[in-house]
Amino acid sequence: MSAGGNFAERTGTLRRVMRGRDPGEEHRAATPLELLFDLTFVVAVAQAAAELHHAWAEGHLGSGLAGYAAVFFAIWWAWMNFTWFASAYDTDDVPYRLLTLLQMAGALVLAAGVPEAFQDGDFSTVVVGYVLMRLAMIAQWLRAAAGHPDGRRSALRYAAGVAVVQCGWVARLWATGGWAPATFVLLVVAELAVPAWAESRGGATTWHPGHIAERYGLFTIIVLGEVILASLTAVQSAVTDHGLSATVLLIALGGLLLVFALWWIYFTGSEAELTTLRTALVWGYGHYAVFAALAAVGGGLEVALDTTEHHAHLTERAAGLAVAVPVVVVLLVLGVLHRMTGTGAVGHALLVVAGALVVLGLGFSPPVFGMGGAVFGMGLAVAATLTANLVVLRRRMGARG
Repeated sequence: MSAGGNFAERTGTLRRVMRGRDPGEEHRAATPLELLFDLTFVVAVAQAAAELHHAWAEGHLGSGLAGYAAVFFAIWWAWMNFTWFASAYDTDDVPYRLLTLLQMAGALVLAAGVPEAFQDGDFSTVVVGYVLMRLAMIAQWLRAAAGHPDGRRSALRYAAGVAVVQCGWVARLWATGGWAPATFVLLVVAELAVPAWAESRGGATTWHPGHIAERYGLFTIIVLGEVILASLTAVQSAVTDHGLSATVLLIALGGLLLVFALWWIYFTGSEAELTTLRTALVWGYGHYAVFAALAAVGGGLEVALDTTEHHAHLTERAAGLAVAVPVVVVLLVLGVLHRMTGTGAVGHALLVVAGALVVLGLGFSPPVFGMGGAVFGMGLAVAATLTANLVVLRRRMGARG
């Protein structure tokens, strides 16, 4: 990303024809608008993680997780669709920026509706925000269809698919009883099917593999930053109420070690080789679990600290699992994604599974080691998993070279 450029580049050209970007473009980097877009979306992520923390602290493990998964899908899917579209068609002109602004507004509306979605099961505000984001996306695809003849068929399929599914989300607001979860799953499947249908039948869009990998990496950093902020807030609350204890210190150190080790794991290795539609879809879709689990780590750490202050209505073992399970999900999913693309430091399956099992076992251990010991142990276990994989990776590289 560069802060330079001429005046038109910095302020946005009035209008450009929306032609496909060159997927082989050198030095393609995230734009300031994309970074601002990410910051807006992380507000929604923070809201979802905060409500997950509150639900878990009240002992509502199942319902809290279900609500979190549903809300996070809307956040992640809207972010992902914008990211891939921008990689192929970013014109950075005034209409493009204004439609992006509409998507950002939709993200904030969605974030405002997260508390009532968790507490009352009322998703109406969330759906309004989601539909705003998707309407902007439809307009962007129609612009692409008008300006890029080679990609018109795919663009029109995207626009039509998104529009039809949005009608389904609005209609779902009137679904009651057992129909509500069934229609949600059906609509999620429909959303996920649109890119495969559009790309395979209409021709691939010209997204940039390196740009996509960078965008996912940047959003990962932002989500990890939200985890650090949430954990710091919880630590401050614990210290204010009861002073700095060994348990609080161990949880804080363990949480920081978890964030740092997971960051290292994510960014070790070469860029993902997103050269086929199948690889791109698996990589993109797999990041739902990565992003959601990373954000949930923050909620789990907050619950762990609540337990030490006796503010949480759940057992120590349940609080330990609230930290361990999201970490295990991140390890296993990253292991699959890195192995599939031949990148990263968690490509050795046995080491990844062993590390995940140790973390999961430590999730059950707070009654034995205390909450602080369990969380700190998880941090050490993830760091050890990273170290072991780095050693294996180094030996493989040495054998080849």
